[in-house]
Amino acid sequence: MSRLYTPLSAAAQTAFADIVPAARQFELERSIADLPGGFTRKTIRGRSYWYYQIKTPDNRPRQIYVGPDSPATQALVQARQQSAARVAGHEHLQRLCRSAIELGCAAVAPTHARILARLADHGFFRAGGVLVGTHAFIAYQNHLGIHWSAATRTLDIDFAHPGRNISIAMPSGLTIDTRGAIESLQMGFVPNLAQTTYTKTDEPDLQLDFVTTRVAANDRPIHLPDLQVTLQPLKFMEYSLEDTLQGVLLSRRGPLVVNLPQPQRYALHKLIVHGERSGDLRTKAVKDLDQSACLLAWFLDHEPESLHDAWSDLRSRGKGWLSRLTVGAAALDRRHPGLWGRVQAL
Repeated sequence: MSRLYTPLSAAAQTAFADIVPAARQFELERSIADLPGGFTRKTIRGRSYWYYQIKTPDNRPRQIYVGPDSPATQALVQARQQSAARVAGHEHLQRLCRSAIELGCAAVAPTHARILARLADHGFFRAGGVLVGTHAFIAYQNHLGIHWSAATRTLDIDFAHPGRNISIAMPSGLTIDTRGAIESLQMGFVPNLAQTTYTKTDEPDLQLDFVTTRVAANDRPIHLPDLQVTLQPLKFMEYSLEDTLQGVLLSRRGPLVVNLPQPQRYALHKLIVHGERSGDLRTKAVKDLDQSACLLAWFLDHEPESLHDAWSDLRSRGKGWLSRLTVGAAALDRRHPGLWGRVQAL
């Protein structure tokens, strides 16, 4: 078996370890006032709520829900007038990120970082959104202190949300506007007919895909009015969306705090979906195998216990799951001989 990962230098690992708590603290303190615009208060059914109002590319006002009128929400409004320290803190984080990248830590492409930052600003991840696909695989590198040997190139950005399986703690009628966030980028993204995929008109290979778990017998898209997003249901997606973790991506513009699947679940999930791909998706099917192999190799070497737990959970899910896993595992064994046998021996 070829070497599937190499360790980052001690300096790079230390640099990233210093960024993670600072980035998470910054995210905890994040207010909607980080976006250009202004606050406005509305009364709905006798109660007052605060919005933050921005302008869309076509110069129409768009309002993002902040919270009920309370001392905590009023503190966010006041924070708009006291942002100098926050600006300085963000600039410091930018410098830390750039230093970590120079030392060898993995970074997100600038265009992708801009998209992820805009969705984070608008609350997509705080409302339960999860970054999946190759960008999650890229993020695992810094968290595990390694570089993958392959399968880190991508033009798509994949997002998931548990859909109606998660309760969004917002009053009725108040929303996070995911579609508005994408439009405000002014990058030419156009939704498909189902509005589950956004394609950049001048770069058709750059797509934003929104998916969720399949809970019905059909694949009909699910619209979440609280998030203003439509999700494409996928079979077996729930396995990756259980017990997600908060991760940090690096970019030259600063850190990005996002939700990620647990990496050991991501690895096994890739084997399950491998058999679902065919035809034009064959290239992605090979990438599935390589990403799974990289993660399985790392966990077998460093954390076999957590991989065993994820493997045991998957085996308990029934014949449909196991039959697809068998197909993916056989393909993995052909491409990376001996690796799956190590997993079975756990």
